[in-house]
Amino acid sequence: MNIQKIETKEAPAAIGPYSQGVRAGDFVFFSGQIPLDPQTGQLVAGGIAEQAERVMANMTAALKAAGLGSENVVKTTIFLTDLGDFATVNEIYGRCFSGVFPARSTVQVSALPKGAQIEIEWIAYAK
Repeated sequence: MNIQKIETKEAPAAIGPYSQGVRAGDFVFFSGQIPLDPQTGQLVAGGIAEQAERVMANMTAALKAAGLGSENVVKTTIFLTDLGDFATVNEIYGRCFSGVFPARSTVQVSALPKGAQIEIEWIAYAK
């Protein structure tokens, strides 16, 4: 199987030994995105709404780098440090998809890298 690295400067660079995304066959697996500004590498200012918007923008940029769009996303996992933020995140997330929404899991975690309140990872079908 041919495995291809997906990388773009329009989304934050990996902050560890991993790829932004990896194409394997007809699927592209994207590493979790936290709300880092891709230009500065710093966490965006503001609360959960600003952080969710940044994560979705990073997600869109990574998809574009793979030649894909939100319609290709088949599964997401959302990690929140506070499930009380679910409604806000759900509203922002919902604006980014139409038609068949991806399958999704949402879990509360005790902490995320760099003090982020949200992280999202996703899988896209690329055929």
